[in-house]
Amino acid sequence: MGDILGLIIILTATYFIGHAFEQTHFEEIKKREIMLIKRPLLNFGARNFNTKRKIEKVELVTGEVVISGDYFKFFIASFKTLFGGRLTTMESLLDRARREAILRMREKAPLASVIINTRVESVMLNDVYWKNTRPQCAVIAYGTAITYGS
Repeated sequence: MGDILGLIIILTATYFIGHAFEQTHFEEIKKREIMLIKRPLLNFGARNFNTKRKIEKVELVTGEVVISGDYFKFFIASFKTLFGGRLTTMESLLDRARREAILRMREKAPLASVIINTRVESVMLNDVYWKNTRPQCAVIAYGTAITYGS
């Protein structure tokens, strides 16, 4: 009985603490996205991008992030895998990681006029190699930052 009570206490604590951290991170992401809203980010090839302005600088910009889920998310996801279906508890983890990686990429090119050929890649860590660990999501966003001269 004590083991079950301990599990319930741990799951309850990790749910509330993890939820608070996640909400705080989402609010921070929203604020940073609003600050960058006027900076263009395009997702098509350079050959389709035609302009008469002089290009001053072209560089590869990246944004990387690794985010870990809490024990509550891991517990619920493990339980849901018995029956199949969407793992909605992990979708918010991927959403936060993707948005954070894109923001970091955009923040690395503050003077860029546009970022083209944007790509986002992700991988789940710790699901095969290390047992008894929380899942972690690694996301990298990269693109070509173009700065136009005056």
